[in-house]
Amino acid sequence: MSVKRYADEPGFVLHRYDWSESSLILDVFTRHFGRVALVAKGAKRPTSQLRPVLLPLQPLLLAWGGDAEVRTLKAAHWRGGHVMPVGESLLSGTYFNEMLLKLLARDDPHPVLYDGYAQAVQQLAHRTVPDAAVLRAFELLLLREVGYLPSLSEEGSSLAPLEPDAWYALETEGGLALAPSPQRGALQGMHWLGIQAALTQVDPYTALVHACRPCMSALQPVLRHLLHYHSGVRSFKTRQMMLDVQALVRRR
Repeated sequence: MSVKRYADEPGFVLHRYDWSESSLILDVFTRHFGRVALVAKGAKRPTSQLRPVLLPLQPLLLAWGGDAEVRTLKAAHWRGGHVMPVGESLLSGTYFNEMLLKLLARDDPHPVLYDGYAQAVQQLAHRTVPDAAVLRAFELLLLREVGYLPSLSEEGSSLAPLEPDAWYALETEGGLALAPSPQRGALQGMHWLGIQAALTQVDPYTALVHACRPCMSALQPVLRHLLHYHSGVRSFKTRQMMLDVQALVRRR
């Protein structure tokens, strides 16, 4: 029986683990196969051509073979396009990776999410878009792709269409609920409708970046709560690290 082989697959390294003195286990996010586990034999050796390539937040072309749960990496090449994000943008990219590791099942393709991730990482590297808009757009796209984002064009309980000027809060299980007054985590109907319209576009990530800009601050606690709830964690490690760094900068 021939061994399955795949080549020239676009992908990113989400995380890497030591496997032996000379090898690594990689958790990679690919466009056509989703999350895949690969063993990179000899990648830790000083002479390995893989060593400078297998870095997070770098667009790669990957080749691997095998039918086991952990396949064998055959080749990896940098696709070019941007360098690794730095500073707070690097932490934001690491936060993306942690969310994908927590919420995506192995071998479950999400090409639309992959394309959004690639765009988000490029924007973090080039700093062409505020990081907050990049974060909110990717969080929304991720929640939609894994099935945890309810309809944002109607109330969750009554299914009544949203009123553009009314305020609505997004509940963990019940969807959108009418808020008696502006409150933390509540947005006007026009903003929720704009986000819902963005999610239906051919390129939802780009549309979401624009839709999130007027309400980036209000969206943050809502989406964070939803992500914590569905991933089963109280706080993402990289998010806490980001807050610690920001606090340290303010003290200086």
